[in-house]
Amino acid sequence: MTKETGGMYPEVRAAVAADTAPDFRAEGFDLAAYREKVRAFNLAQPREEVAAAEDVEAEGVPCRLFTPADALDGVIVHLHGGGFVLNDIDVHDAVCRRLANRSRRRVLSVGYRKPPEHPFPAANQDVDTALGWLAAQELPGRWAVHGDSAGANLALVAALRNPGRFSAVVLIYPFLDPTASFESYDLGGASGFGRAEARWYWEQYAGGAAWTDPDLAPLNSTALGTLPPTFVATAEFDPLRDEGEELARRIVETGVETVAIRCLGQNHGFWRHPQFAASEPLLRQGAAFIEQHVERVGSDPT
Repeated sequence: MTKETGGMYPEVRAAVAADTAPDFRAEGFDLAAYREKVRAFNLAQPREEVAAAEDVEAEGVPCRLFTPADALDGVIVHLHGGGFVLNDIDVHDAVCRRLANRSRRRVLSVGYRKPPEHPFPAANQDVDTALGWLAAQELPGRWAVHGDSAGANLALVAALRNPGRFSAVVLIYPFLDPTASFESYDLGGASGFGRAEARWYWEQYAGGAAWTDPDLAPLNSTALGTLPPTFVATAEFDPLRDEGEELARRIVETGVETVAIRCLGQNHGFWRHPQFAASEPLLRQGAAFIEQHVERVGSDPT
């Protein structure tokens, strides 16, 4: 056990040791084949039942709307992680079902376009399009926006681009800093996710000239004070830990109600995998924060 991994929980250490993710920078790496492999693996995992899981076209953006039994008013817009490049609504199907069931609210999972085929700002545009479609559906209740990793970046940007639209923001280990300059990146390979991998994701997402744009790097935003109540979760052994916690500090200084927690012993990616002991408690904490702030009585979220 190294100094860097000594505080990791046992199941996290085991997962890091067993990690077989490819080197995305390797010559001949087949991104399309890897995406399909990840999608097929996740679809083969056990999934909870919901009252309905409906594929919809939100003005051309593929989405999946999950409705739990006895749904309360309100909609959670979920944006999946994957470094902007990986994953989709199938990969996040299981965790969206869990989120819908724990929150007892509808969850709209947005299948935004991904780089390198569709670089920045295509994902932001797709999220805005999906929000416009959702507004026309006249579903009861207010909205929250929710995302993990790169999806948390997109969720935060969506809230900043659409002030007043959401009643709550929930961000799970947000991916925010293209320069990878925070100290927690020194965890490096011991965490299973280092600077080189992070840089590859950012390079696919946008050229360096865009890396200061607040729609790409929302730590640069001067509009954090327009956010609704915001919940930020980080993981102790995640290179993204420090940038997420810095975001929370900056938001709270604007006067916005902000809750930030650090999940000890965990590394990046644990949230959506129920085999990690902290996954279910964090899922429920996010659902509880949404419950606290999303009204049950329907009103126009716009």
